[in-house]
Amino acid sequence: MSERPATPKTGSSRAAVRRKPRLPAARRRLSPEGELEVLIRARYPIIYVVSWEEERVERCLREIAGKRGKNLFVWTITQGIVKSGSEPQRTKSGSGSTSDPLVALDAVINHVEPAIFLFKDFHPFTEDNRCNVSVIRRLRDVAYHLRDTYKSLVVVAPVMRIAPELTKDVTVVEFGLPGPADFNRLLDRIIEDVKDSPNVEINLDAEARERLLHAARGLTLKEAENVFAKTLVLDGKLDADDVSLVFSEKQQIIKKSGLLEYYEAQENFAHVAGLDNLKEWFRRRRIAFTERAARFGLPAPRGVMLLGVQGCGKSLCAKAVASLWNLPLLRFDVGRMFSSLVGSSEENIRRAIQTAESVAPVILWIDEIDKALAGSTASAGSDAGTSARVFGTLLTWMSEKTSAVFVICTANEISHLPPELLRKGRLDEIFFVDLPTLEERVDIFRIHLAKRGRDPGQFDLESLARLSEGFSGAEIEEAVVSALFDAFSSQRQLDTEVIRRSLAETVPLSKTMSEEMNRLRSWAVGRARPATGARLRTREEVKRKIEL
Repeated sequence: MSERPATPKTGSSRAAVRRKPRLPAARRRLSPEGELEVLIRARYPIIYVVSWEEERVERCLREIAGKRGKNLFVWTITQGIVKSGSEPQRTKSGSGSTSDPLVALDAVINHVEPAIFLFKDFHPFTEDNRCNVSVIRRLRDVAYHLRDTYKSLVVVAPVMRIAPELTKDVTVVEFGLPGPADFNRLLDRIIEDVKDSPNVEINLDAEARERLLHAARGLTLKEAENVFAKTLVLDGKLDADDVSLVFSEKQQIIKKSGLLEYYEAQENFAHVAGLDNLKEWFRRRRIAFTERAARFGLPAPRGVMLLGVQGCGKSLCAKAVASLWNLPLLRFDVGRMFSSLVGSSEENIRRAIQTAESVAPVILWIDEIDKALAGSTASAGSDAGTSARVFGTLLTWMSEKTSAVFVICTANEISHLPPELLRKGRLDEIFFVDLPTLEERVDIFRIHLAKRGRDPGQFDLESLARLSEGFSGAEIEEAVVSALFDAFSSQRQLDTEVIRRSLAETVPLSKTMSEEMNRLRSWAVGRARPATGARLRTREEVKRKIEL
C-alpha cells in the first residue's frame, strides 16, 4: 500500500527537514512529554515508554496526534486495536482478531493513514523468550517499515523488557512521575469539581497548598487523585492537615515492595534530650525540600551519619527528624537484601532504592550500617563478593542520586565502616553522639517520667542525674521502667528512692566497655562534629581526681 503524500507540516523525508541551530545542552533538556513528541516528529519507529501511568501517556499522545494531524489507536490484549477515546462498551469484542500480537502488528503495517499506535502492556511479548520469536521478528519488520512512513508505534509498560534483538530498533523513554505543575493542575481540577458542594470545605492558603503538593510528590496522578478524594470523603475538607493521609498512600507503596519498612512519625525532638548541635543542624535544613529552597538555589541535603555510643538516641533522632521535616521515614534493613539466589541480592537493593526514590521526598534510615557492612571488603572469600557488590551499589547511588532521598546512617563501631562511606559528597556531615551530660540526664529523667504519667517536679532529678553518671539514655529509661516494676510489686508509689535503688543495681555499658568507648571518643575528636554543644570528653577526664 502506498503512503499518503507528505504534508507541508511534516516534510517529505527526514533528509529534507530543515535543521535548526544546535542549542546548548542545558536548553536541550526536555520533559518526558517533550521528548516523546520530538521522537515522533523525528520518525523514530518504535518507542518504549516505561511508566505506570498509561492514562497520562495516552493523554500526552492524544495531544501530539492532534497537533500533528494524526489518529491515535490503542492496543490491548483484551480489546485489540481500537481508536483512542472509543467507548469500552462499543469495543468490548475488540477489532476482529487484532488482540493477537502478530495480527495487531500486521494491522500497523497495513494501515495507510498517518497514525500513532499505543500498545499497552506489550512487554511480555518483547522479552527474551523462545515463545516470542515470531513477535520479535515481526517487530523488527515493523521498525523497518515505519522508518519511512508517518506512523509510530509506542509501547507503554511499567517495566522494561527488551530482547537483545530489539535493542537497536527500540528507543526507550523514562516517563517519570508527575511534577509539582501536574499536581497543581490536578488539585485545581478537584477544587473546581467540589467548589459548589456545601458539605466540602477547602482551606488551602499558599503555604498549606505547597505542603500538600510537596507531600504528594512520588505518587502517580491516579494515586494522588485517589488520596485527595479520600480526604474529602473522610473529613469533608482539604487542608494542610491532610498531609498524613497522603503519607498513608505512600505507605501502601512501601508495603507492596516488601523490602523497606514504613515508620509512623510518633517521636519528635521534644522527646530528645540535649544534642543541641544536631537538632540545630536538622532545623536549618527543615525547608530544604521546598520549591522556595529550590528557587533560591539550594540543593536537597544528601544525608548524615550518626556515630556514637549505644543507647544515646541515634535511632530516636532519625524518627524525630521525620516528624520535624514532615516526611515519611523508611527503614532500610540491609540484611533483608541478601538472598540465597545468585544475583538476587543485587536486584533486591536496586529495587529498594527504586522504591525509596519513587516516594521521594523521603527519609531513608539505614540503622546500624556498621554491622550490615562489616566485612564487605573481604567478602570475596566468604560470599563470592556479594556483600562487596551490594555495598558498591549503595555507595554509587549515594554519590550519584538526584532524587530527594535523605539518608540517615547510624553506627556504633567506626572500625567496621569502610572509609569510602565517610567522605563528603555521599553524606553531608558526621555527628558523634556521646553519653549524656548532667543537664541532659536531668532532661532524660524528666521526659521518661512524664511519658509514664508522673509529675517530674515530685522527684529529685538533680540527684538522680548525678547518680546516673556514665549511663546512656536507654539505660536511664530502663532504670525508670525497672523502678516502676519494683513500686508496683511492693504496692507503693514511684518516688526518688525507688529509682535510686534501681540505678544502683544497674551496671552501665560505659563501665563494662570503657576501653572501646574511649577509643571511639578519641577517634571522633577532630573527625566528627559533636552532637552536643559541650566538647567531647574522655572517660579519664570525667573521673580525674585532684588532691588539695
